[in-house]
Amino acid sequence: MKSLVAEFRSFGWPSRLLMINQFGINLGFYMLMPYLAGYLAGPLGLAAWAVGLVLGVRNFSQQGMFIVGGTLADRIGYKPLIVAGCLLRTVGFGMLIIADSLPAVLIASAATGFAGALFNPAVRAYLAADAGPRRVEAFALFNVFYQGGILAGPLVGLALMVLDFRVAAAAAAAIFAALTIAQLFALPQNNTTQPREESSILDDWRTVVANRSFLLFAAAMIGSYVLSFQVYLALPLQAKDLMPDSEALVVAAVFVISGLVAVAGQLKITQWFANRWGPGHSLVIGMLILASSFIPMAVLPDGSRAGEIAAVVALLVGAAVLAIGSAAVFPFEMDTVVSLAGGRLVGTHYGFYNTIVGIGILVGNLATGTLMQMSADAGAPELTWLVLGAIGMVAAFALYRLDRTGRLQPQAVGTSSASP
Repeated sequence: MKSLVAEFRSFGWPSRLLMINQFGINLGFYMLMPYLAGYLAGPLGLAAWAVGLVLGVRNFSQQGMFIVGGTLADRIGYKPLIVAGCLLRTVGFGMLIIADSLPAVLIASAATGFAGALFNPAVRAYLAADAGPRRVEAFALFNVFYQGGILAGPLVGLALMVLDFRVAAAAAAAIFAALTIAQLFALPQNNTTQPREESSILDDWRTVVANRSFLLFAAAMIGSYVLSFQVYLALPLQAKDLMPDSEALVVAAVFVISGLVAVAGQLKITQWFANRWGPGHSLVIGMLILASSFIPMAVLPDGSRAGEIAAVVALLVGAAVLAIGSAAVFPFEMDTVVSLAGGRLVGTHYGFYNTIVGIGILVGNLATGTLMQMSADAGAPELTWLVLGAIGMVAAFALYRLDRTGRLQPQAVGTSSASP
């Protein structure tokens, strides 16, 4: 804990505020969103298709609009986008307090999603600019706060849900209102990556699209996100199959383990990797760790081989290894995006990057869900975990090739009228 505090204090005020801000963002989001589907289907009485529509609109309004948010961050400034995003999410969560019809819920969900598209690229670009040569360390510490919010959010939300969903929505809106005020008055303006006035949005986008190394890196990293996001899909479904009567307890244990690994081990993991390998090698090895996390579930995919308890232990071990792999990859991944951007249009690059991997997550989750059903029907539940592991191996090989050919080093990104 002392080393964590010392590391935190070693950064400037803007970086520290952005880290605290990210903890608050995840706290407010995860204390509400895990329970949204149940609220929509329960008290509001929406049909299953309507619940799916609401969640789909929320996801698309964030993932699909990252490009817009990143572009605006570079053109308007990081701080205005961070403030605007927090304010819009305050409004969105506030609307959920009074929304009692499908159109109202759709508008509120779209607002909360677009809010994330506004502040996510801006936060990362601002942190990268403020941290300078200490980007890797900054993103490692940033992930501690990020995962801390994910760990605390559902627990706080669960306590508030005992009272009412609207109470949780009001609390989440209050958190984002406080974050809005804090960023507005305490976060300095950062204008280091503003393009010149004659640069058009299309010019900015052409610059990113012309950056072949960046696009190849983003495509390779889809594998990382498909695997790491199984903590929200395949692992909870596995918990339901293994322990239908204790599903909530097992899922909670998965998230607690994931959060604790990041909070307690992130800085040590990053330092260990940084001391032994460069960013490229660290990404490859981290991806291999992600791929290996599915081996325990492939060996014990159900309770028929060694009992249900052993299968649950395999699930929890897999979750821990998955968290270690994610912690190993994240800081070097974020640093590589900035490096490949050449320090230019960093927000726009983050916006494109998040959109690319977001599309990959959508396709990957659809494929994983389908594969799990097919594997169960075929009596071969280990097939899902073997395929996920294979995806990680392919992604690791792709990163290895990019690193070996120098594609993970800063590249010329084409001609553009944008300035550094």
